[in-house]
Amino acid sequence: MTRPITAGIDGTGESLAALAWAAREAVRRGLPLRVVHAWRFEAHDAVDGVDTGDRATQERWVREAAGEAVRAVRERHPDLPVAVDVLEGDAVDTLTGVAAEAEMLVLGSRGHGRILGFLVGSVGQQVIVDAERPVVFVRAGDRPSHEVAGHEIVVGQQGGPQDSAAALGFAFETAARRGATVRAVRAWTLPPVFAYSPASLQLLDEAGGLEPYERKGLAAALAPWRERYPDVHVVEHVEMGSAGQVLLSVAGTAQLMVVGRRAHRTAVGARIGSVAHGVLHHADCPVAVVPPA
Repeated sequence: MTRPITAGIDGTGESLAALAWAAREAVRRGLPLRVVHAWRFEAHDAVDGVDTGDRATQERWVREAAGEAVRAVRERHPDLPVAVDVLEGDAVDTLTGVAAEAEMLVLGSRGHGRILGFLVGSVGQQVIVDAERPVVFVRAGDRPSHEVAGHEIVVGQQGGPQDSAAALGFAFETAARRGATVRAVRAWTLPPVFAYSPASLQLLDEAGGLEPYERKGLAAALAPWRERYPDVHVVEHVEMGSAGQVLLSVAGTAQLMVVGRRAHRTAVGARIGSVAHGVLHHADCPVAVVPPA
């Protein structure tokens, strides 16, 4: 089954930038584009003095807005297959459902604060937690010129070879289609003294110290992807510091930031990992959050 790249739109500038990004990526990957506008009927006589109309009127407005957004995409990419769905229902359920059928889900994001549109408050976190496929967040200021030579695909790697395999695979495939460099980032910090054991001390001694040990771990994780994508240039970046801070320190040269998903549910709702949370809020480039394989 051919999975489309799906863009969720809601009329904001952020979501229109996400739609444009999704269309370009669909062209690069040779995939169809699906555009989804989720909406819920607002049963109010007026909002801020403006009549919101009945259900049929609101749906007509939504369909007209979706049609206008898609017309612009079809003008820029006349050969791209585009399907449009206007779906009434809960935003989280709708977006999670369409993500399951997609190659990736692309949404708009403000950054430097809460995620807009569909993704107000905890909604964005719930979509990330529940989505079975990668979710990409795009800023309103994103432009095609940002996807140029010299701008890298930055991906975070941690743990053993399988811990970040899905994120690495997404980063390498994207880089291969764009002719871009992958910068694989592994951040490390000094472990507490009580974390050392005879076995870990032996491994560190064999590696020649903490940083060489981390470099060896990154090289092992990258090895299968280097073999699968031999034409992709790779920069191995190992730096002491928190993962979020290290990733953000190189975000200025990134055309896309890729992070793995570490998400969980608590009594007060869905939570994403601190690294993904920090990058989503502060990186200016598009950010892809990739669930485990």
